[in-house]
Parts: sequence; C-alpha cells; structure tokens
Amino acid sequence: MSARGSPLARKTLSTPHVRAPFRNNFACPPLNCGQMRPVAARDMILNIGDTVRPGVVQAVRGPGVAAAIVAALIITGLYVGREIFVPIALAILLSFVLSPPVDRLERWRVPRSAAVPIVVVGAFVLIFALGSLIASQVTQLAEGLPGYQQTMQDKISSLRSFTSVGPLERAASVLQDLGKELNKPEASVETPRTAPQPDQAKPLLVEVRAPPPTALENVASLISPLLQPLATVGVVLIFVVFILFQREDLRNRLIKLAGANDLQATTSAIDDAAGRLSGLFLSQLGLNTAFGIVIGLGLWVIGVPSAVLWGILAGIMRFVPYIGAFIAAFFPLTLAIAVDPGWSMLAWTAGLIIITEMTVGHAIEPMLFGRSSGLSPFAVVVSATFWTALWGPIGLVLATPMTVCLVVLGHHVESLKFFDILLGDRPALSPPENFYQRMLANDPGEAVEMAEEYLKERTLSEYYEEVALKGLKLAHNDLKRDRLPAVRLAAIRDSVIELIDDLADEDDDARKGDTNDAEAEAAIEASVPMPELPFVIREGLPAAWQAEYPVLCVAERTDLDEAAALILTQILSKHGLGARVAKKEDVSSSGIFRLDGEGVALVCISALDDGSPAYTRHVVRKLRRKMPQANILVCYWMAENLAITKDSIKADALATRLSTAAKYCLDLAQPRGETSEDGAPARDVVLRVAG
Repeated sequence: MSARGSPLARKTLSTPHVRAPFRNNFACPPLNCGQMRPVAARDMILNIGDTVRPGVVQAVRGPGVAAAIVAALIITGLYVGREIFVPIALAILLSFVLSPPVDRLERWRVPRSAAVPIVVVGAFVLIFALGSLIASQVTQLAEGLPGYQQTMQDKISSLRSFTSVGPLERAASVLQDLGKELNKPEASVETPRTAPQPDQAKPLLVEVRAPPPTALENVASLISPLLQPLATVGVVLIFVVFILFQREDLRNRLIKLAGANDLQATTSAIDDAAGRLSGLFLSQLGLNTAFGIVIGLGLWVIGVPSAVLWGILAGIMRFVPYIGAFIAAFFPLTLAIAVDPGWSMLAWTAGLIIITEMTVGHAIEPMLFGRSSGLSPFAVVVSATFWTALWGPIGLVLATPMTVCLVVLGHHVESLKFFDILLGDRPALSPPENFYQRMLANDPGEAVEMAEEYLKERTLSEYYEEVALKGLKLAHNDLKRDRLPAVRLAAIRDSVIELIDDLADEDDDARKGDTNDAEAEAAIEASVPMPELPFVIREGLPAAWQAEYPVLCVAERTDLDEAAALILTQILSKHGLGARVAKKEDVSSSGIFRLDGEGVALVCISALDDGSPAYTRHVVRKLRRKMPQANILVCYWMAENLAITKDSIKADALATRLSTAAKYCLDLAQPRGETSEDGAPARDVVLRVAG
C-alpha cells in the first residue's frame, strides 16, 4: 500500500485547511508553488505586537485638530485670566491713542522721560474727572427715579386701555374664572383643633442684634467696592507707561516673532499697522467725543434728566459700530417715556439720536477715514458677543478695537491672514474668482448685479476684460489641472450667454457714476482703464465689410473659448461692426466643410489655451483654405506664453486682451485712406499695436 492511500494519509488530506494549526486567516485558498497574493493594507501587520481589527479606522489627527485645540486653550486662558488680560488690553489700546501726543512732544524737543508722564497723567486726570462726573450723574438719577413711578404707571394704564379688545377681553376673563372654578379643590372635612390650655406657657420672642460696626469696619465697607477698579486702573497705568517707554524694543521683538527673514517688509508692515491703528483710534475718539457732546446738549435742551450721563454713554458705546448707538439710545428713550406725561419728549429724543447717528455714520465718518472700521457687520456682532461673553461689559467696549487690531495684523502678517479673511470687510474672493464661482453655481444673476455696480464707473468692455475673461481663464486653468470636469463647461458657457443677454442693453461708453458696493470697488481698483474704442458706420465701410456679419469669431477647442468669443462679438456689435460665432465643431475636420464663410472679411480665433501653438497653426491653415479672402486674428486671452508671435502661428495679428482685439477689428474695418496722427496708414499702426 502506498503512503498516499494509507488511512492516516487519507485522514490528514481530508482535514479542512482552516483546521490546521497554521490556518488561513485571510479566508483564501492556499497558494501553489510560485504564486503570490496581494495583501491589503488593512490586513498587514507592521509589528509583531500589532493587532489588526477589521472595520476599525484609526483617527487621523491633522493640523485642523491641532489648531482647534490651540484655539480652545487660548479662549480658556482669556476667560480664566481676564483679571490680567483686561488691563493689558486696555493698556495696549490706550498706548495707541497716546503715542501720537508723545511723538508730538518729542518733536518739540521734550525728552521721553518727561513726555510720557505728561501725557499719561493728563489722560488719567481726564479719565478720573469723567468718572466722577458719571458718578454724580448716576446719584442724581437715582434720587429722581421714585418721582417718575406715577408717570410710568399712568402710561402703562393708558397703553393697556388702548390695546384692550372689549368683548374679547371680557370673554377671556370669563374663561379664566371658569378655569379657576373647575380647578378648585374639593372641600375637606377639617379635624377639630385642640383648644389651647389656659395654663400653657407662651413662647418668648428672642431678637439677636449684631454689635454696631466699628469705624474701621465702616471704612472697609466703603473702600472694598473700590479696590478692584482701583487695582485695575493701577495695572493699566503701569502697563501704559512701560509700553510708551519701551515702544522700539517691543516693536523689534514683534518683528522677530513675525519673521526676521525679510526685515524691510516686516518693518514696513508693523509701522503701517501701528500708524493705521493709532490714527484710527485717535480719529474715532475725537469723533465719538463730538457725537457724545451733541447728544448730551440735545438731551439737555429737550429736558431729559441726566443728559450729561447719556451723552457720555453715547460717546463710549459708539466704539461698538452698528449696535452701540442703539444700546446707548435705550436709556434716554426710557427716561423720556417716564418723565413726560405725553409723548413729545420721546419723539424729540428719538429724532435727535437717529438724525445725529445718520449724519455722523453716513456722512462725516466716511469722509474722515473711508470705510468705517474695516470690519464686516457680521464680524462686529460676533466680536461683540464673543468679547462680552469672555470679559463682561468691558469686553463690549473693547471688542471692536481689539478686532480691528487682529484684522490689521492679519492684513500684513501672513500667518494671521485668516483674521483678515474672516473678519475684514474686504471681499473674500477677487472679482474674477467671484465671477467664476457664480458661473460654477449656475447663478449669473448675482454676476449681473455686480456688473451693473461696476458699470456705474467703468465701461462694459472694461468689465469683460478685467472680470469676465479673467474668470474664464481661471476656469480654463482648473480644466488643465483636471479640477473642472469637462461636462461642466457647457453649463458655464450657458451662464455666460445669460449674462451677456442681460447686459445687452448696456452701452460701451465712459461712466461718471459712483458705486458703494465693496466687490465692485475692489474690481475697479484692480482694473486698468481702457482707451475708448471707436465706432464705425456700416454704410461707410469698404465693400468687403458691407455684409451683415463681416467678422466671424471661432471657438478653438472648448465651450470656454466659445464664451469668450461671444463676449468679443457683443463688444464689436455695440461699436457698429456685425459679428457672429462659430462653435468648436465647425472647425473640425468634418465641420469645416459646413462652415459658412460668405461675406467674412475677418476671422477671430478665440482661445484660452496658449500652450499649443501647433494646434492653432493647424486651425489657421484650415480657415485660410476655407476663406482665403479673410484676415485672421488669433486671440490668446490673458496669454501667459509671451514667446508666441503672430508669425509663429501664421496669423495676420495676435491679441491677448479684449481691448487690443476689438481695436484691431474696428480699425481694420475703416477705409484704408484714413491715416493716424503720425501719418501712417491706420491698418499698419494697429498691426504693430496688436502684435
């Protein structure tokens, strides 16, 4: 008997593989000689002691988690250490306000050792005088409040009678009485009470009186509420003095922290930030002081009690934009209701506050320092809520100045850039990025609104060149990097077509309006004014240009090229030159035969891709064979490859901007007899400019 046929061998071979001591953990058939099996990463055991558990995903700790932990620690530290950080924040803000007076004294040859004490002592004397004035006003108000109680009760009664609904109110009262009757508990049988015994002793009333406070305790009770404010003032005073004395040393340390690799850029950024903050806070201090004086005088004339107190409060609360004036207006409006038996004082008070705030906020403030504080309205509300939750009422006053500091530093320091993006009032996206994003979202309506704001100051061709074509270039760059699916191109083209249709009634001429839209202002600041394009009259054109559409704009490859061609077509049409668009399929090997070239005097090839001049030469050759009578202009929109010339692609002219392409087309259509200022034929001059 062979070994293979023995009972022991049959028993061994019949045992399943999974019951072997070294069983197959991967539930796969055993390998033959020379075979290899790929092992998934989840099945790999990197170390001998590692245990692989299927279905368990290891948590990945990225930079976002670390940043969240750091932010949580910082916020916790600010809350726990508010007794320390509040004086430091006050000292830093006061140093920004007091630095210009110190600099002025130093320019007058006053040494810093004398200039700093003079300015600091003067500032704190004003602060203490203001505090004593507030205390006296609060005392007078507290003494007069009981006299206003009856007036308030009368007005509440009049309001209640005015808002009563007669039968409905009586019906509600009846229903309430019925509900009370239904909910009344049933009468219970009272147990008889035991009559007091005549000889039972009554309890004695014992009164415990504390000993009268000593003179030292009276002094301590008076001083204890003032200890914390005085300590805070002392800490602020010390920090302000040291900051003003050590400004240069602190600046150098901040430069070292921000980055010493580029001292010139860092120094200019720090100096610019410090100068801007000092000027902003000093201007706001003066403006808010004037605002408080006007409010105080107006309330005094109207007859509102403690007018000086409400003027001071209005000046302080106006450091909180958008909502500070409304918070400060609550108290004088309430007093106006309580003092006057009628409603005239309330109306005069509300009118005073509204007119003054509108005048200062919308007329004087923009004239003095531009777009307010540089914060978005959302950032103001969020910062006010955040700092008030951390530090209480003082945090509400400090919220805007501290947030302005963060935004200015974020504008200059790269590592703090996110503060400028999140909290600043500058548009987060550039105008071309915003245009591209709206096209991706298939929402050309918002792009049209921004275009209409832009067109209040600039021409239509400038908008197309500085915003629309640059936005299409961004889309093309994403397409080259495989970040934009090709199926989205048609949707972007359709959105651009809708945008062009909505702007069809706009003229391409100079504007003298003014826009207040932040995104439109950013686009205007970034754009370069274009020279005015000429207008042509069809009847005065040469015979070759008398056709209805003498210009044919051809899309080279993609739907984005077609969208750019449509833009050029509209600009030419607005200047009197008819143009039409041929799709990319019309220049293919089969579509070129169906392309209608009748009456075409100029062919414009629209291309956003300037990286394939060989393909452009191929398209130019096909178009020349189809329309030998036509000139050919290649438009490489926003070209980055400056080595390409019109000779290298066998074209008559090459343009990279909308203004150059439109000017070439319009000048080429003019009669050849016209000359330019230097006596050269107009066509030759344009060819040199376009090239």
